[in-house]
Amino acid sequence: MGARALGAGGAGGPKVRARGILAMRVLLLTTDPVRLSFLVALLRDGGCSPVVLDQAISAIEGGIGIFPRRLAVPAEEEAQARRVLREAGETEGLC
Repeated sequence: MGARALGAGGAGGPKVRARGILAMRVLLLTTDPVRLSFLVALLRDGGCSPVVLDQAISAIEGGIGIFPRRLAVPAEEEAQARRVLREAGETEGLC
């Protein structure tokens, strides 16, 4: 089987693209929903396609915010996304 599960990735993580699976790069982890929402809007304005991973965990944790959400972008947008975040001064917690 050609598809693999995608891990947390990061700058040195594997790039996976098989049978329609899009390789994603995790930019940061945060438990702050306000910052996460801001960063998603910032990246979208910068021409990126951000995805928030682990949102469903809030149903398990009861919405108390102990499990961080991951902010990811397609691998081919990673450099652009990091540039957008750096130019906005949002580098705290980047993976």
